[in-house]
Amino acid sequence: MLRARIIEAAASLSTLLQGCVSFPQTLTSGPVKPVYAACSRTLAVPLLDPTSLYLALAILAFAGLVHGTLGLGFPLVSTPLLALFTDVQSAILITLFPTVMVNLASIARGGHWGESIGRYWPLAVFAGLGGILGTQVLLVSAPEPFKLLLAALIVLYLNTHRLQGLSFAWIGRHPLPAMALFGLVAGFMAGTVNVMVPILVIFALELALPRNASIQLFNLCFLAGKTAQIGSFAVAGVLQPESVGAVLPLVAAAAAGLGLGMLLRERVSTETYRRLLRYLLVVTAVLLTGQFLLAQV
Repeated sequence: MLRARIIEAAASLSTLLQGCVSFPQTLTSGPVKPVYAACSRTLAVPLLDPTSLYLALAILAFAGLVHGTLGLGFPLVSTPLLALFTDVQSAILITLFPTVMVNLASIARGGHWGESIGRYWPLAVFAGLGGILGTQVLLVSAPEPFKLLLAALIVLYLNTHRLQGLSFAWIGRHPLPAMALFGLVAGFMAGTVNVMVPILVIFALELALPRNASIQLFNLCFLAGKTAQIGSFAVAGVLQPESVGAVLPLVAAAAAGLGLGMLLRERVSTETYRRLLRYLLVVTAVLLTGQFLLAQV
């Protein structure tokens, strides 16, 4: 009896998600794929069956755990994993409000905002502008190429340590132009594939920012990009007001993982989590690339 009620509740939630968040029909050409559910003049987010919904909740909880432990990584982990059984656009919509919650909590933790927000707030402003541009591209582009772009960004992130030998000394000499360039590029990447950390890591490494300041700055930039994206989706008619209530279970799953991760941050070696995260990202990048190649056949 309890199992039946859980499945029924999950089905109701997935139906509500399908009805509240949708993409314009212009996003696709040709016949509608079976994974989507048609809705008058729109193409909705994939209808999540109970199994897929449980999987999405588990992914968001795990991504929250990683983010809580490392101070970053929620969209970097959740987006490619969700994209394995949906598409990048749907993954971005599913993680939209959970990401905002995660960013706010991460910014609030640690204090000493003058070292991060006080000095580098223009970076977040430009990230917001880049987020608007990236969202406009997302709304009118086919989904498959974003999987390859996301895989490329993951590879970039996994190799950022190799960039330390390159000269980015101009960042320190010209901070405002640097913040404009890195902010716009990072925001654009966040708007299209929900990942901006690789770009921001380069900026933070060159300036040798403290760990806490880097974490707060990363989360501020992503919050700016997500806020701009929410506004763009609302203006485009993609995001319906009812979706806020519909995604509350997803936000709760991410919050649970985040809270546990924050408790573990000071008690568990982050190197272990970083190693596991890198292994996970390698596998995910390979799977996303394979999906893109198979779609071209």
